[in-house]
Amino acid sequence: MGEDGNASTFNTSYTNFFLMGFPGLREWRPLLVLPLTFLYVTVISANALVIHTVVAQRSLHQPMYVLIALLLAVNLCAATAVMPKMLEGFVLYANPISLHGCLAQMFFIYFTLLLDYNLLLAMALDRYVAICHPLRYTDLMTSHLLGVLAILALTRSLGVAVPLVVLTSQARFCRTMVIPHFTCEYIALLSIACGDLTFNNRLGLAMRLITVTFDLALLGASYTRIIYAAFRISSGGARAKALHTCGSHLLVVLTIYLSGLSTSIVFRVAKTVSQDVQNLLSAIYLLLPGALNPVIYGVRTREIRQHVVKMLSSKKSAQEVGEKPERMQNMMVAGKLPG
Repeated sequence: MGEDGNASTFNTSYTNFFLMGFPGLREWRPLLVLPLTFLYVTVISANALVIHTVVAQRSLHQPMYVLIALLLAVNLCAATAVMPKMLEGFVLYANPISLHGCLAQMFFIYFTLLLDYNLLLAMALDRYVAICHPLRYTDLMTSHLLGVLAILALTRSLGVAVPLVVLTSQARFCRTMVIPHFTCEYIALLSIACGDLTFNNRLGLAMRLITVTFDLALLGASYTRIIYAAFRISSGGARAKALHTCGSHLLVVLTIYLSGLSTSIVFRVAKTVSQDVQNLLSAIYLLLPGALNPVIYGVRTREIRQHVVKMLSSKKSAQEVGEKPERMQNMMVAGKLPG
């Protein structure tokens, strides 16, 4: 009887789970809902503002600004894939999610992360052509090339995200129904799976190493050539502008890759780190780009900043103009009333 019960338990594969992120903050959860909601709304608003500015201003319909808008659109999707379920987990201590919902969330997380990496490569290519071959920039960076880069980015992202999701869907989850994370990440799901997971672990590690190594090698080579070419520009103003633009891109690259590297090291090496710290590092890795990128590009990129300020000031002026007749009418009505 006991052996049959154990065998039955071992053969069971759960299809419904509970996300239990930040278990050490149980008492503080209700207090964190409001600031996290404000953060989510701010991320959505800031990214949407810069995207709208690029789309609305014809002078910004250039490859560099289009790529920035695409990067921020991916940030929007990434934040939306994570934040609503995360906020639900702060309201409900045990946050229910089905296996299909978990796999869908995992797909969108890794698909958007890979799109981030691919767009950074495309932006490095754009800056390389603009600074190292400025006379051929308009001939090389055409809409056709941007379309090809977009297809390659989508294909590469799907080529990494789909195998991870398919392989995870074939695992058996018999250890527990509780996922010790606020979101369905690959490693978090494997932590509750049973059976031989050697291939799963090696595939996840290999994909991460190959992707990061390949990307960093290309980014390093591109920006080395870009910086070298920028210092050879005779005009001081043009040199400063080139370095300033590349500085914004490098800041985004360092933010994304360093946060991802720290998360991977902690998950795979530092076994003594608490679950709350692991969750915090994952939250930084997943949400920091969406919070910082619109600030970096909206503030450091002069053309975008000027159009944002102009658009906001024009809306304010239009609102004030609309309020003036109403104030005049109110004053006239008040003058006719008996005193």
